Amino acid sequence: MVWIAQEMIQSPVKETGVRYVRFLDTTLRDGEQTPGVALRPEEKLIIAMKLEDLGVDSIEAGYPSVSEGEFKSVKMISKEITESEVIALSRSNKADIDKAIDADVKAVHLFIATSDIHMKYKLRMSRSQVIETAVNAVEYAKSHGLTVEFSAEDATRSDLDFLINVFQSVVNAGADRLDIADTVGVMWPSRIMNLVKVIKSNVKGNYLLSVHCHDDFGMAVANSVAAIEAGADQAHGTINGVGERAGNAALEEIASAVKFLLGYDTRIRFNKIKDVSDTVSRFFKIPVPPNKAIVGANAFSHESGIHVHGILSNPQTYEPIDPTMVGMSRRIVLGKHSGRHSVEYALKMMGIEPSNELVMRILHRIKQLGDSGSSLTWEDFKRIVLMEINSESA
Repeated sequence: MVWIAQEMIQSPVKETGVRYVRFLDTTLRDGEQTPGVALRPEEKLIIAMKLEDLGVDSIEAGYPSVSEGEFKSVKMISKEITESEVIALSRSNKADIDKAIDADVKAVHLFIATSDIHMKYKLRMSRSQVIETAVNAVEYAKSHGLTVEFSAEDATRSDLDFLINVFQSVVNAGADRLDIADTVGVMWPSRIMNLVKVIKSNVKGNYLLSVHCHDDFGMAVANSVAAIEAGADQAHGTINGVGERAGNAALEEIASAVKFLLGYDTRIRFNKIKDVSDTVSRFFKIPVPPNKAIVGANAFSHESGIHVHGILSNPQTYEPIDPTMVGMSRRIVLGKHSGRHSVEYALKMMGIEPSNELVMRILHRIKQLGDSGSSLTWEDFKRIVLMEINSESA
């Protein structure tokens, strides 16, 4: 196939600014837990600086207790990043919290599992022990002046009354933010909307409510957006949806939906999204699928003749937003599904005034190639054009 970048036409987007939504990016922590991925401290710093430029509210720089390299990374990022909050992951114990403090972070992301299966088989703790451990950790972190985000790991498989009890207990102990962790991705939009509403109605106090969604059933982004619509104040995400198993909610997709569909306000500089996506893809050595929403190569590509005709007349016919808003470009692709408008456009890009006869002959050749299973490159297209022009002159 051959593609041609097209000059952008601005598409109006309604801005209501009714609510502000925070974003915590965990590319450098949960994202790095992608099997086979290991970043050097200097690579993590480069990504962190890109995330700061993107405008995320919080950067989860890593888990300082996991290794000396991880500790060094978090400390380096804490020193260099000034516009975004730098937050470190910590289990609910003093040793982990002390390690985070030594890494010079001002915020800590405490977690402990609250589902019966985790408490029985992993923690080997009773419900009362889990609450006591969580409260002690929050109080200890707050006594050291840290902003505390508390995650109930496997919250979405936890007994609801117990989850509310845990959340209320840590808010009473001083937690600033609560996080509903859909650790194994078992939520669906209507269910997480209900859970968010129940938590906000039953847990009293001054806190922000966050969601952390995994993509095991392919609904992490939809669940995150639904949670925000239901009243959640913040979503966790990773660039390109990287993360263990099926990955995390893709931050660029949540943010775009929140801004361009729901009309809420964010700090995200959307024109920086493609650059950050490319950087993460390069360091993680994970290519972005061409059909990926927002940043995939085909996200704003058009081959079908009907679609191209509409796009060339008015981009809003087949594009929900202007590609440049997220740092992307429109592509007009030539292939077996193309129509004459695509060929006319391509010829004009070459500086050739298209006659109807020339266009139809070229289009016939393109469709023949497509029917034979061959893709068309730009060089192929130019070669066909020259052959047809020469045949006209003969």
